[in-house]
Amino acid sequence: MDVPMQYVLTASCRDRMGIVAAVTTLLAAQACFIVRTRSFGDPDTGRFFLRIEFHPTAAFSHEEFEQRFGEVAERFDMDWRCLPRDRKLKTLMMVSKFDHCANALLYAARVGELPIEPVGIVSNHHDLAAPLAHWNVPFHLAPVTPETKAEAEATMFALMESTGAELVVLARYMQVLSEEASKRLFGACINIHHSFLPSFKGAKPYHQAHARGVKTIGATAHYVTGDLDEGPIIAQVTEPVDHNFSVKDLVTLGRHLESSALVRAVKAHAERRVFINGVKTVVLA
Repeated sequence: MDVPMQYVLTASCRDRMGIVAAVTTLLAAQACFIVRTRSFGDPDTGRFFLRIEFHPTAAFSHEEFEQRFGEVAERFDMDWRCLPRDRKLKTLMMVSKFDHCANALLYAARVGELPIEPVGIVSNHHDLAAPLAHWNVPFHLAPVTPETKAEAEATMFALMESTGAELVVLARYMQVLSEEASKRLFGACINIHHSFLPSFKGAKPYHQAHARGVKTIGATAHYVTGDLDEGPIIAQVTEPVDHNFSVKDLVTLGRHLESSALVRAVKAHAERRVFINGVKTVVLA
């Protein structure tokens, strides 16, 4: 039996009465069956967030549906999108010398866990060109020095344009994006870092954490902003540790946690379950 084409409708707007009723009434009028729906109204920001998966049960025109829904969206001043559920998000990855996060993302994409299409890997070092070659994703070298930083970022944006990339993932890319680049990529660039911040900044954070006898370590995936490592958080994972853990043990566990948090964040973003809500996010199940 043929599986009907499914769509994902996402919308956000000022919270008020009648939003869900208006949306579901239109879906019913268009003979669309709601498969799954999630919503959240934030009393702190006064914003409402909605995600609906649906499939048509009769002849369906995506263009006509968007025109009809546009009338509802205008009434509630919505930010919204309606896209096929199986649409893969073209993704550009940026790396430096650590490959664990990139490998986790590329493997998850290959086995269908992540609805993304990796379109390129950009690195400021050549070290990972050979280790990542087996994924058959184009590898681009863009060295970064104070003199070439702007050029490297221009390379990134040119690749985004030429490949149609809609998401950039800093998969342990050990360079700070410029303020201008961060603004241009807002909501479309995800970074990962250990969760010791702001306690253990700078070099060798796991050594610092071990010296202080931390009892929990973790990783945070977030959207990139001009404020370093302070963008809206998408996913966090933690793991308890104790005095038996050596620095090497912490580093090893940290790699797994970073990979896990980043995959979760990219998955949520690609499945259109993340909404930016001021300085935080709403991540619908």
